[in-house]
Amino acid sequence: MPPRINRIPDFSLPPGREEETLPDCAASALGLLAVTVILISFGLTMLYSASFTLSGISFFKKQLIWVFAGIGAGSVIFTAGYRRICKNRGIWLLICMLLLVAALFFDPVNGARRWIRFPMPGLGEVSLQPSELTKIALCIFVAGYCTDFSRYFSRFKHPRGIIPLGAAIGLSGALIWAGKDMGTCLLVLSAAAAIMVAAGLKLRYLLAGGGVVLTYFTYKVLSDPERLSRIITISDPGKDGLNAGYQLYRSLLALGSGGWFGLGFGQSRLKTKYLPEQHTDFILSVVGEELGLIVIWLVILLYLLWGYFAIRIATGSRSRLGMLLAFGLAVAIQLQALINLAVISGSVPTKGMPAPFISYGGSNIAASIIAVSLLLSVAMESIRPDYSDGIINSVRKFFGKK
Repeated sequence: MPPRINRIPDFSLPPGREEETLPDCAASALGLLAVTVILISFGLTMLYSASFTLSGISFFKKQLIWVFAGIGAGSVIFTAGYRRICKNRGIWLLICMLLLVAALFFDPVNGARRWIRFPMPGLGEVSLQPSELTKIALCIFVAGYCTDFSRYFSRFKHPRGIIPLGAAIGLSGALIWAGKDMGTCLLVLSAAAAIMVAAGLKLRYLLAGGGVVLTYFTYKVLSDPERLSRIITISDPGKDGLNAGYQLYRSLLALGSGGWFGLGFGQSRLKTKYLPEQHTDFILSVVGEELGLIVIWLVILLYLLWGYFAIRIATGSRSRLGMLLAFGLAVAIQLQALINLAVISGSVPTKGMPAPFISYGGSNIAASIIAVSLLLSVAMESIRPDYSDGIINSVRKFFGKK
């Protein structure tokens, strides 16, 4: 009996399908870009309202600078093309791991060591959160690994099989966990798992790995009184509203106070020293209080539209690499949005998980914009495979270089 050969899926389009796919990819790319611009603009507006009483326009200015920084980095990535970026996947992940290690040596904030702080002229102290960048780097790494070693990545004993891939994912998660960022740790592991499943991971490996992770996380939660109290207070946050349920209780008060149509832009009462993290993790609570439940539903709709366009880009990709990368990024951003909405509504315990494109946080907004640039690169390659070379050649001609 001949040995079994694992076939590599062919994502090239058959003759005649290119013309059918072009309008769909272009529409998805434009839709994704439009929704992203709306979310960022809305986020900057609400950040101004949520943080003005706290520090004037300081947070707004910093966030705006990070937005432009993200656009700059995203433009470079889009010009280079996602294929060139993925060729150096090991370097990007290694850099992020080193940054995660460096963050452990900085003074903790609320018991967590997630940030690298450095001074910047005119802005004072600026913080970089390496775990946000690791989220993108790990998606790039896993998608590239599962593409290059598609015949072997789901084997246990092969040197290019599941063990080296699992070690890279596990080390990334462990370093994020070491900084006491359980939410982001679960997020990056889930995104990596989603990519591997889409690439054809054997179910037994997924169940085994997921079982180990869930068992460990359950043990850590049950053995930590602080985390355990957060779970207990979900059912009745007002019962311990001055201690473990403080944030959640005030978040629910803010959402309830806004009703359907809100108190009016800038009229939030709980953002004035009553609602902690009102400009970061709980900014959507301020949105609910000022603009009402109707706008919260519109934000949810925008997130769903963003995910829809991202998945359409993934399914329309010409390559296995593009499909896996786009799918992983879509899962990462959508899951982050879901967790943030679940936190402010009391569906899950409180944790440091900002709302993508909306919450204050330079690393979060920059990483989200970089994710969009990679998605647009996947879409653009489906429309014109040589777009990256065309842009690079145009830039060289502009500067007089052959």
